[in-house]
Amino acid sequence: MKKSLVLILVLLFTFGLGGCKKTEDEHTKSLKELGYNPNGLPIVTETVEYTITSPKNALAIDYNEMEIFTKMFEDTNVKIRWNNLSEETFQTTKQMIIQDTRNLPDAMYHAGFTDRDIIQYSQAGTIIAIDKYLDNMPNFKRILENRPDIRKAVTASDGHIYALPRVEEMGLLQHPNILFINKDWVNLLSNKNLILMNSSPVKISIEGGNLEDNSTEENILLKPLVIKVNNQVVNGFTLTQYEAILRAMKNNASLLTQGNLIPLTFRYGGWQGNQSDLYAAFGVPENIDHLTVINDQVTFTAVLDKYKEATNYFAGWINEGLIEKDVLTQGEFDLLAKGKGTHPRLGSFYWWEKETVIKPEWQSQYVALPPLIGHDGTQKVGVSNNQEISKGNFVVFSKTKNPEILLTWIDRFYDPIVSAQINYGPIGIVYEEELNADGLLIQKPIPEGMTADELRLRHAPMGVIYLSYEQWENTLVMEYRARLRLKLLDVYIKPYLMENVRQYPNVSFTLQEINTINRYGNDIHSYVYQSSTEWLLKGGVSDQQWQTYVNKLNQMNLAKMMEAYQAAYDRYEE
Repeated sequence: MKKSLVLILVLLFTFGLGGCKKTEDEHTKSLKELGYNPNGLPIVTETVEYTITSPKNALAIDYNEMEIFTKMFEDTNVKIRWNNLSEETFQTTKQMIIQDTRNLPDAMYHAGFTDRDIIQYSQAGTIIAIDKYLDNMPNFKRILENRPDIRKAVTASDGHIYALPRVEEMGLLQHPNILFINKDWVNLLSNKNLILMNSSPVKISIEGGNLEDNSTEENILLKPLVIKVNNQVVNGFTLTQYEAILRAMKNNASLLTQGNLIPLTFRYGGWQGNQSDLYAAFGVPENIDHLTVINDQVTFTAVLDKYKEATNYFAGWINEGLIEKDVLTQGEFDLLAKGKGTHPRLGSFYWWEKETVIKPEWQSQYVALPPLIGHDGTQKVGVSNNQEISKGNFVVFSKTKNPEILLTWIDRFYDPIVSAQINYGPIGIVYEEELNADGLLIQKPIPEGMTADELRLRHAPMGVIYLSYEQWENTLVMEYRARLRLKLLDVYIKPYLMENVRQYPNVSFTLQEINTINRYGNDIHSYVYQSSTEWLLKGGVSDQQWQTYVNKLNQMNLAKMMEAYQAAYDRYEE
């Protein structure tokens, strides 16, 4: 306890010192005296300093030393003193930093402000309304004029904008799951007549599905995936066929690998590589929030009868060891470690991309599959609520002098060329010095001994950017792995989206709606998680248990929580 208090005092003292160091009190001068120019460079003719508090990734260098920020100071004459905290420390001290009004920084980056934070601190006068300064922010103003959907997403319930968004549109976040399988194992098991259905061998083969031999980073070519069951070409596996494949892997593990073979794995409740598309095979438009819009009706999927049916079915797979029990508890790094080692261990898995999971030398063994075919003969996937427009990334505190200058500085982050460098790393380190033949920024080869993720995390602060679909056509080349994944989604996911189903949009809640959701939501989601995982581990749920569960959720005011979600959705749609 004493150590925690000492840490807090040291942090607050550090913030106080950082916030007080200004150049000759430049903030007492008028904008005109500082040579302020919101529409060109430099932004000011005299150097102006601001202090910004931000968490940073453990792999990132200190923001004060990042090349992108050094270059921005040279261009703008606006100097930022960054107070960098670890992501964990930031989360535990964030509210304390805000409440220490005497030592507030000028702004907070990677702020993570929720709707509740925005309402609370705007009403208290702690943060300023940014929309009052739009004439000082030409890039952001232009975005809001061209994209009313973004304006709607970032506007608070009182009609003002208090926090800046991050916009990264690729069409990836809505679909965080792809099913991958070791096709070599399937073909070997089939050739040895070890895949059995009703005690009889079934012939299954998987060919193609990987990159063409002449595929390049610039021109991604996929070999057509050809799946055959008893010599008939099919569009995917039924639940029963897939179960037979998983059972054959489990029962013949020693034939396939020297490691501890895992037929199917994923992360239950993880933001990527989760159970949602398994449940979709039963017609459940599932995501990890259990919250989906069906025909404009906000629906809680965890009370649908098909949810019960899916849970009972997959409880059988877990009980038999076809799905490992670790799916209910493992973290991201636990799962990723299972794709490494000296021998392949994974028969199949759900994840964002196979390149993250599987060692390079085994990549050709694994291919993406279309969704599993449900008992009704259809193939469906759900849609996540991961948003490409994230709110609350940057706020300015009301103590800040001449906020116009700071907002013009942060507005440069919305310039496409600057956005690219903020998100991936600077020109000269991550991007080539020269544009390619099409006039686009193109990334340099990754330095030997370093991954693309490591390079990016070291040199890119990420956070406030605007990279819309338009920018990928006109400003920069999308990184190779993102383009590859888009191709996979186009083939294996997007054709199977459920009709009249959409993700819950980026609404702005009123304080009353927030209070209602918070009052009931935590207990409801905890109860659903506890019940669902218990059923999956213990063989399923009986009709009587299910009815008790539904009744309990009704007593926990599920209807009131859903009314709040529906009201915010209806207001958004208006």
